[in-house]
Amino acid sequence: MIVLGLSGAVNHDASAALYIDGKLVAAAEEERFLRDKHAKGKMPYEATKFCLEQAGIRPDQIDIVAFPYAEIGLKSPARWHYAKRHWYAPDRALTALFSGNRRYWRNHRNVMKLLDDLGIGAKRVKFVPVEHHLAHASSAYHLSGFKEKTAIIGIDGKGEYATTFFGYGENGKIHKIKEFYDPDSLGGVYGALTEYLGFEMLDGEFKVMGMAPYGDPKRFDFSRLIDYKNGDFKVNTKLVNVVGTRRYKKNGKGYFFSPELIEWLGPMREGDEKDEPYIDYAASIQDLLEKTALKLIDFYLGDIIKETGKIAYAGGVALNVKLNQRIIAMPGVKELFVQPAASDAGTAIGAASYASQLAGVPVEKMEHVYLGPAYTTEQCIEACEQYEQPVKWERMNNVTAETAKILADGNPVSWFQGHMEFGPRALGNRSILGSPSHSGVADRINAQIKYRERWRPFCPSMLDTVAPEILQTDHPSPYMTFTFDVAESWKSRIPEVVHEDGTARAQIVTQATNPRYYSLLQEMEKLTGNGVVLNTSLNRRGEPMVCSPTDALNMFFGSDLQYLVMEDILITK
Repeated sequence: MIVLGLSGAVNHDASAALYIDGKLVAAAEEERFLRDKHAKGKMPYEATKFCLEQAGIRPDQIDIVAFPYAEIGLKSPARWHYAKRHWYAPDRALTALFSGNRRYWRNHRNVMKLLDDLGIGAKRVKFVPVEHHLAHASSAYHLSGFKEKTAIIGIDGKGEYATTFFGYGENGKIHKIKEFYDPDSLGGVYGALTEYLGFEMLDGEFKVMGMAPYGDPKRFDFSRLIDYKNGDFKVNTKLVNVVGTRRYKKNGKGYFFSPELIEWLGPMREGDEKDEPYIDYAASIQDLLEKTALKLIDFYLGDIIKETGKIAYAGGVALNVKLNQRIIAMPGVKELFVQPAASDAGTAIGAASYASQLAGVPVEKMEHVYLGPAYTTEQCIEACEQYEQPVKWERMNNVTAETAKILADGNPVSWFQGHMEFGPRALGNRSILGSPSHSGVADRINAQIKYRERWRPFCPSMLDTVAPEILQTDHPSPYMTFTFDVAESWKSRIPEVVHEDGTARAQIVTQATNPRYYSLLQEMEKLTGNGVVLNTSLNRRGEPMVCSPTDALNMFFGSDLQYLVMEDILITK
C-alpha cells in the first residue's frame, strides 16, 4: 500500500512524505526546491515529484493521499470557543460559526488541483483528511517505536482551531484527553513575543530561545499573559494573540500583539544585539512557557507518565529544546521522543502515518531523517563544471581523514553528503562544520558565513561512545531536539558548542545511521582528542538549507567559506 502525505495546510511549510507498506521511503520540504524559506502560500509540487522519483513509482500507483487538515463540525466546542473568545472582532466570530470550514475547502481545492496536475488523479485516489493535531500526534506516537502506553503532547500555534493536544497512544491507537482552542495558544503567545522582540514568527522562535539564557526571568513578571488554573489556561487577548482592531500596527503591518503590550514593555526591539531589557523579556517568556506547559503536562498526562514513562511530542513548540530538557527531568519520565520535523512540515508524515494505520498497515519506527535528495560524486563534479564561474576542485583519497585535518587546523568546512535531512536541523549531511575546541570559530561562522546574530549558539554532533560522558545521561538524542547540561570537564574542551547556560543541543551520531559522518567524528577524535564537531545548517540567514550541489556552490561563493566537501571532492578558493 502506497500512502502520500502532503502538508501546507496552514499556508506555510509545505512538504511531502511517502510510505510504502508502512516504510517511510522519502520526505522533503518544498522550500528546499523553491529556495524560498517556509514556502509560504505554496503547495508541495516539487517535494511530491521528488518522493515519487525517489521511490521509483508512477503517480497512478498511489493508493491514499492524506492531508493534515479536516472539517470541524458545528457541534464541536472548537468553533464556539473561538467565536466566544473573539467577541471583540465580530466578523471573525461570526465567520467561525457560519463558515467555519472555509479554509478546509480552500485546502481541498488546492490538493485536488495538485493531484490532477501531477497525474495522481483526484477522482481516482482515496483522499483522507486528518485533523491537524492528530497528524502531529501520529507523527510522534506512531514513529516513536514505543510499545507501551504512551503519553502524547501536541503544542503549536494552531491547526484548524486546536492549539494544544493531550492524549495517549495504546496498541497503535490514539486517544484524545484534552484539547485547547485558539486564541488560547502557548505557541501563539511565544510567537507574539517573538514578533515583539524583532524576529519573524515561524523562524525567530529559535532566536528567542537562544537569547533567553542571557537574561534574567525574575526581572519581569509575565504571568499576566496567561491565566492558568486547575488544568485550564486562558491567554490575555488584550495583550497577545490578538486579531482585528486590537493589533499593533507599524509601517502598514499588523502584529499579533496589541498597543497595550507596547505601553507595558516599551518599543519593539530592533537590530541584532542582545540588549537589555529585551534579553530579560526573552528569559521571561521562555520561563512562562516552561512553567505553564509543565503544569498542563502533569495535570493531563501525569498518571500515564508515572505508569510507563514514555512521551511522544510534536507541534512547533516541540522544537523548544529548553522546554524539552525540563520535560525529560519530570518525575517518572524515562524517554521523550520528539518528532524531528515537529513543526507543520512534519504533518505530511503524520497524516500519512495516521492514514496508513487507519488502513491496517502499521508504520515503522523512525530510525533517521535522511529522506531527501542525494547526489553522486559525478553529479557534484558536473555541477562544478557547469557552474557560472570556474570552480577549483579535486578528488579526495580519504574524505573523512582529510576533512578532519582541515577542521582540526581551525577552518570551517561546508559538508555536503548523502540524502538531505527532513526537518529544520542539519544532522551531518547538509552542514557547516567547525572544531569546537578552536576559540572564535563560532563567531567567524556567524559573522562571515551565516551572516546572522553573533550571539546565536551552535550545536555539537558527537560520537555515541563519548556522549554519555559529555551529556551526563544515556537519553537518546539523534535529532538535536533536546539540550543537556554539559559536564564541567568538557566545557573547556569544546567551548564553542556550550551555550551561555552551560547546556548544549546535542546530536548523538551512530555508525548505523550515518557511517561517513561517524567516521569524520572518529578522525576528529584521533586528531584533537574530542569526538565532537560544531555543526550548523548549510545555509545563510533567511535561506532554506541547501538541497543540490548548485545550491551548495552558491552558498560557498556567496560567503567567506574556504572549503566545501561534496561527496568525494574538495572545493577550495
